[in-house]
Amino acid sequence: MGDVLKVFGMVLIAVVGIVFALSSSTKFSKAIESCKEILKVIERVPAMPFSGGKILEDGIQGDIEFKDVNFKYPTRDVQVLNGMNLSVKKGQTIALVGGSGCGKSTIIALLEKFYEHDSGHITIDGNDIRELDPQWLHKHVGIVTQEPVLFADTIKNNILYSVDNPSEIKDEQIIEAAKIAYCHDFIMKLPKKYNTILGERGVTLSGGQKQRVAIARAIIQNPKILLLDEATSALDTESEKLVQDALDKLMVGRTCIIVAHRLATVRNADKIFVIEKGKVIESGTHEELIEKNGHYANLALGQMIK
Repeated sequence: MGDVLKVFGMVLIAVVGIVFALSSSTKFSKAIESCKEILKVIERVPAMPFSGGKILEDGIQGDIEFKDVNFKYPTRDVQVLNGMNLSVKKGQTIALVGGSGCGKSTIIALLEKFYEHDSGHITIDGNDIRELDPQWLHKHVGIVTQEPVLFADTIKNNILYSVDNPSEIKDEQIIEAAKIAYCHDFIMKLPKKYNTILGERGVTLSGGQKQRVAIARAIIQNPKILLLDEATSALDTESEKLVQDALDKLMVGRTCIIVAHRLATVRNADKIFVIEKGKVIESGTHEELIEKNGHYANLALGQMIK
């Protein structure tokens, strides 16, 4: 009887072990497939290197040109830009307007070298953007988006995020940038002021406050080219006015490209490009486009703008 009990106990333990193992078999197979996908990403050779390329000794002046540019996203078989042509001169402020999906934000992504265009030429100061070093380019291009990226760190470090050597930036410079961006007052009301820790993606701040911190970051960076992608579209009227005033100060003396649905925010641009189906269909100042009574005039009429 003792031997029987021993065998019964051993079989019971073995069966329990097998049951637990079988219950995890689906997770095991999923883990193997996940490992394969992770290894594909790790071993993938990127089409566009993260670093390396031409560095302009004189820096960026700000002349930008798109010539017959075609592009479609790798994950979508849809032609986004279809023979895009536009030119921006040094220190000029231009606006890109049009319906959703027409290619406005794609132009911003290509200038940031997040993607590489399929054909045509994109040049900065006459230099093909494919040949420029991406990291060096990002130092000279500032961007403020509709949903700015903030980190779970102090406000001070979030403002300094775009700077190569944060230790070289004095507190006075940070405060000056914050004042220009109209965010110094609300920062001083926080418990630890500039050392206040923000939540993940700046969750402790309102939309307008996050935008103004992002603008202060761009001011510290002091870029030659400034990209504004729907920077005020998600704000209430009061916050939009403060953010727009901060952007007006930031745009002085820089080449600026503004993407906007609200035409009231771009009517004072030096030139407005109306985009449809990945190409420019109209261009000119606000007054010139209204006189043409074309696509832009219809957009302005829909927003009650004269």
